[in-house]
Amino acid sequence: MISPDALAAALGDDRPTLLDVRWELGGPPGREEYLKGHLPGAVFVDLDRDLSGRPGAGGRHPLPSADAFTRAMRAAGVRRDRPVVVYDAANSMSAARAWWVLRYFGHPAVSVLDGGLAAWVTAGYELETAVAAPAPGDFTAKPGGMPLLDADAAAALARGEGVLIDARAPARYRGEQEPIDPVAGHIPGAVNRPTAENVDGSGRFLEPERLRARFGAAGADGRVQVGAYCGSGVSAAHEVLALELAGIPAALYVGSWSDWVRDPARAVATGDE
Repeated sequence: MISPDALAAALGDDRPTLLDVRWELGGPPGREEYLKGHLPGAVFVDLDRDLSGRPGAGGRHPLPSADAFTRAMRAAGVRRDRPVVVYDAANSMSAARAWWVLRYFGHPAVSVLDGGLAAWVTAGYELETAVAAPAPGDFTAKPGGMPLLDADAAAALARGEGVLIDARAPARYRGEQEPIDPVAGHIPGAVNRPTAENVDGSGRFLEPERLRARFGAAGADGRVQVGAYCGSGVSAAHEVLALELAGIPAALYVGSWSDWVRDPARAVATGDE
């Protein structure tokens, strides 16, 4: 994580690459928000186009291919030898996806602006509306920098080989409502820790000790393998980031629920079981 003050101090000659990854499920389009105002020099990165592959096998937001991600990041000016700072509107939900994908594909220095654009503005720093035109970057995506789960590995954790955390809202976890995917419920044995509770009312992450207590109560205490999933691998990346801040390594099931329910043979649980 990086604070607005620390980021402002870093915006000198050897500045980090800034990526604006504002995105909301169902809109408004992030690029429209970017054009209204963004951090100085920030380049817009589209979560659906640049941080995901095409929906289908692997869920609604599968990983992009290494070649596609390389092209997208080079177009955004990303270099391997220059730190990257990612941000969104406030709660770091989509920023965490960018953080995770960059880390997975091998970038060594990625930070998330804590509290996003809202925290930047609250701290008194200015925005700009000019569309950035960065020099092409040289980043080459190399998969494997972060641990991944597939459906079988996620099921094994949920069965007791570790802890599988469901990051969705409680009503979706319990199967009381499912506004997106064709089946409601959760992976049997998964425990619910909603992503929204990782941050305070301003969108900033809770202190590490509070995050440790929150996840520890679910059995994720750093002594067992931990995995996280959500609807399509976006908010679960936020969960992985929160776990990392708490000092607890975790793997991401990128396909998440949208991949799980593609196979009707996979079990589905409802309620709090």
